[in-house]
Amino acid sequence: MNDPSQQGYLVTVGEVLAVLAASDTGPLALGSDLRLGLAGAESNVAVGVSRLGGSATWIGRVSDDALGDLILRELRAEGVTTVAARDRAPTSLLLRERRTATHSRTRYYRTHTAGARLSPGDIPEDLVAGAAVLHITGITPALGEGPARAVTRAVDIAVDAGVPVSLDINFRSLLWHEQEAGRTLLPLLRRSDLVFAGPHEARLMVPDADGPEELAKRICDLGPAGAVIKLGAEGAYALLDGREHRQPAVPVTLHDSVGAGDAFAAGYLAELLAGEPPEKRLRTAALLGAFAVSTTGDWEGLPRRNELDLLDHYDDIVR
Repeated sequence: MNDPSQQGYLVTVGEVLAVLAASDTGPLALGSDLRLGLAGAESNVAVGVSRLGGSATWIGRVSDDALGDLILRELRAEGVTTVAARDRAPTSLLLRERRTATHSRTRYYRTHTAGARLSPGDIPEDLVAGAAVLHITGITPALGEGPARAVTRAVDIAVDAGVPVSLDINFRSLLWHEQEAGRTLLPLLRRSDLVFAGPHEARLMVPDADGPEELAKRICDLGPAGAVIKLGAEGAYALLDGREHRQPAVPVTLHDSVGAGDAFAAGYLAELLAGEPPEKRLRTAALLGAFAVSTTGDWEGLPRRNELDLLDHYDDIVR
């Protein structure tokens, strides 16, 4: 198996969407200024790893429209290597409404788009086989048969080459039903080395388990060497190579919870690539999750490595 601590690169496979997010609270039907951005679970992780000094490559299919140009420009500006086929189909769209200060609504427009046309032929074998880690999520397989087969192809290559596979369950009820997600993701989980999940997501894999300790153990019984159960404000519980770890959350003022799980995974994987022990991986993961929920956007507020100590001071400090 490749050793991630040799400062190799992370590879991830998925879709990036254009995001239209309301700037103000209230019903979108009454009109609102919209901010244009981009988001994607896998690309969020790639950006987070890159900002911490790691090397990350994103594989996907991108429209040849202006939004596709925006996606490639932004990822490359963040230091992420992009391997993307261009497609005449349009870019997927995510519309985000801030209905109240504490409640948001999301609507996807992802049918017949470039990302949904991802296929096994888009996965470069040499690139995946040479990676230190392959990171996948449960979102891409939900986009259709082609994307699901593309993710499976990436896992096939990684497993054959001894590349560790990281899986974030990342269940999205707007994309598929729980039963379908469980059936589709279980074979991928069995071949993964590390699994990230919230309690509800973990129960899609092990329905009769409960509590973070049992959930993590039952997931590891299926094959992975490690399972990290994300517990929100309660932090995280991890079972890694048979050893238990508990990581408290970092106290911050909640501003926007979008992207917290991706940020957590990015922090953990960046430290894994750097050869750091589990305790530091989990601490950095918690820090990136805290940055994500205390700033606006899916990835925009993620820190550089020299900013990680900012949250050691959670009163109002001007620097």
